[in-house]
Amino acid sequence: MAQRTASLVDNRGADWVGRLPAPAFFVTSAVFHYLGPSLAVLLFAQVGPLGVTWLRIAAAAAMFAAWRRPWRLLRGMPRDQRWVLLGLGLVLAAMNTAFYLALARLPLATVGAIEFLGTVVVAAAGARTRRNLLALLLAVGGVVALTELRLVDEPWGFALAFANCAGFVLYVVLGHRIANTGTASWSGIDRLGMAMIVAAVAISPFGLADAASAFTHPLWMLWGVGVGVCSSVIPYVCDQLAMARLPRASFALMLALLPAVATAMGLLLLAQVPTWQDLLGIGLVIAGVALHQRPDTNFKH
Repeated sequence: MAQRTASLVDNRGADWVGRLPAPAFFVTSAVFHYLGPSLAVLLFAQVGPLGVTWLRIAAAAAMFAAWRRPWRLLRGMPRDQRWVLLGLGLVLAAMNTAFYLALARLPLATVGAIEFLGTVVVAAAGARTRRNLLALLLAVGGVVALTELRLVDEPWGFALAFANCAGFVLYVVLGHRIANTGTASWSGIDRLGMAMIVAAVAISPFGLADAASAFTHPLWMLWGVGVGVCSSVIPYVCDQLAMARLPRASFALMLALLPAVATAMGLLLLAQVPTWQDLLGIGLVIAGVALHQRPDTNFKH
């Protein structure tokens, strides 16, 4: 009876989710992609970067466990798919660790700009027409206009930022693979949840001790849970729902919107007025994405 009820809930959820366009999921993911790190940076004053990483991943894993019970997928799952889940879990742990350690040393805009470099490679790998190549050039030009990489006396920080960049590429590749594996509407979310549990186990030897200081401070714990929800639940779920409908190259190119979303959030939330160069970059990025998105060839049906 319980399984039947869960199936009905999943079907109803799939109905309304299926009616939403893929870009809606991506925009939601982009907003929370920058909200989560902002909360994390503020928490660094109380908990170290490794501790915040553990809080983020552990909170997300607990929520996926309670919501989806993803371990049910393991029964009857082929060995190659289990390896993909294991790989994605290790990538999530390593990527988030590198991201927060870099964020403790470099500005968010710099880390984000380096992170995007990897997605350019993914997008370029799938650009097989002149139209797609032109779209890619426009998007990259927009990102260059929006972000300036300034070398500072932080070689370790830059090494970590490029490690995060490599991890982000693997996340896009493996995440797209699990999003298009299986027939159930929520199978990609379930696989993501299982990978997040793997990530929580992998990060525990490195981050649990640093996170212990938050265990006696309910506000810090709640803050850490908020980081997990904003950084690893809402955006990753939205990514899965978008990846299930978009080819990998299309999704990677849409990630070019992240600097534009960051600029808009800075204006609305932080009163950071964009310069003419920022506006030029936003325009180029949007033009590139609009040129690349062709429903007849790029979107899955």
